[in-house]
Amino acid sequence: MPLHLIWAEDEAGGIGQDGDLPWRQRTDLQRFKALTLGHAVVMGRRTWESLPFPLPGRENLVLTRDPSWSEDGAQRTTMKDVESRSDSGEVLFVIGGGEIYALMLSDASVIHRTVVHTIVRGADTHAPALDPEVWTLESSEMIAAQNGDQHDQTFEQWTRL
Repeated sequence: MPLHLIWAEDEAGGIGQDGDLPWRQRTDLQRFKALTLGHAVVMGRRTWESLPFPLPGRENLVLTRDPSWSEDGAQRTTMKDVESRSDSGEVLFVIGGGEIYALMLSDASVIHRTVVHTIVRGADTHAPALDPEVWTLESSEMIAAQNGDQHDQTFEQWTRL
């Protein structure tokens, strides 16, 4: 199933603080864009609300339990719809938040994880733990902080065993 999860976490697994990313990592955002451009991105309603605008060049799919939810630039979706599209061979990227990652982890085939080399005090949202009996690290690349990055980072790709 071509369901990909993509996130950045600190060294303690933190991915969010007060509804926002707790860092600014331009290099990671460029990687995120390169990987997700041209694909549908799946997110929870709170992640959608944290975005300043719909992600261009991508179909923005929002998982919500509210059947009346509607916003310009996004399409309401369900787990069944995501599973059906993924089962048909379409590559979809799950982009958050924490509850959605936990919900989709068992259906994912690939994880693109950035480890931001810092620890955020007060992180209130965390990435799911990766079970080494289920996931294998396929690639890992350490990237020193560049212009627009607050911290060094490591780009990782994990695949389901």
